[in-house]
Amino acid sequence: MQRKLEKPRVVILGAGFGGLTAAKAMAEFAEVTLVDRHNFQTFLPLLYQVSTAGLAADHVAHPVRGALRKTGVAFRMGSPISVDHKNKTIKLDSSETLAFDHCVIALGSVTADFGVPGVHENALGMKSVHEAITIRAEVMRRFEDLCRFEDESMLSIAVVGGGPTGVEMAGAFAELVRGPLKNDQAHAAAHINIYLIEAGPRLLPSFSESLSARTKRDLEKLGVEVRLNTAVAQIKSRVIEIKDGESIQAQVIIWAAGVQGEPTAARLNLPLVNSRIDVEQSLQVKNYPYMWAIGDIAGIKGKDGRFLPMVAPVALQQGKFVAQQLRRIIKNQPLLPFAYRDKGSMATIGRHKAVVEVKSFKLVGIPAWYAWLFLHLFYLLGGRNKIGTVADWTWNYLTFDRGNRHIMDSM
Repeated sequence: MQRKLEKPRVVILGAGFGGLTAAKAMAEFAEVTLVDRHNFQTFLPLLYQVSTAGLAADHVAHPVRGALRKTGVAFRMGSPISVDHKNKTIKLDSSETLAFDHCVIALGSVTADFGVPGVHENALGMKSVHEAITIRAEVMRRFEDLCRFEDESMLSIAVVGGGPTGVEMAGAFAELVRGPLKNDQAHAAAHINIYLIEAGPRLLPSFSESLSARTKRDLEKLGVEVRLNTAVAQIKSRVIEIKDGESIQAQVIIWAAGVQGEPTAARLNLPLVNSRIDVEQSLQVKNYPYMWAIGDIAGIKGKDGRFLPMVAPVALQQGKFVAQQLRRIIKNQPLLPFAYRDKGSMATIGRHKAVVEVKSFKLVGIPAWYAWLFLHLFYLLGGRNKIGTVADWTWNYLTFDRGNRHIMDSM
């Protein structure tokens, strides 16, 4: 005898922006189980500040169970390894099997190497707290080497990728060198070079050309050497080979050139388009109407015919939207197509330096910088994290110092 359901059983894979938003939105009308391989959510937009000693690592991580408190949503720590479509169950690597009526896949993205040899072996990614701490430790360890020898040795830090992550990372490193490291040991700081390498003709290609040019000027004022039209052919140990035959020496290489869909989707044998799950405009997975995909993992196109960007606003909107879709199913109402509402883009370059673009409206300088600070603080989860972040930012601003210059990786 089939079990009579008062509420649909929903399993959500991934506790990022999209998954957590969907879980909270569905809690009222569904039996929701949220699954993630970590017991915390990482606030990815501020991860680069952990790498550059601007924030403590625990300020960008928030316990999933804390975020779900009093919602009635269940949480399981684990990763999916298989889906049984006939019986509608998901097996986790914890050996637990979860039954569902609907499954929402919000697994996010991973670093994309675009087929460039040596990226994973010789460059550092920026998609997790562990990677951020590793970058910080590597930079600080190299700085200590400069301090020890006090000769004319150079430390070169290269950031590959001129999108918002690369721009913010390069600017933050420049300010770290010009402020705290210079105060720690001026001779060593004077021997640090920072490169920002972009294959295309300008930085921030999703922004207007005027803001791209402004960003380049601001970074160069901070001492960053910006290399445009510089496509990477291969990354070796401490060397970046360029396609035109040139090579750039760099002891620390950070890959911020792009992301792709999390590979777990492929292991679950779901239909893919490029590296993302192929979905209908309703966000249902093609051929599997009881499965849904949201956020970076969802291969859905916008009005311009291009795939939606892998950014937090898309995931947040899709998390709320998929909850509305399930409500419509419960009420026997027709499903709607998802339409992304682009609320603009922003990037910070350094103290009092940022760019904001919302359609034809542009904002630069101090007002843009304050807008960036406020918006990121608004979306950061947890009162403790907000207070800690404000404290770190205030200290950094008033003292031109950064108190998180710790070497805390595995060594």
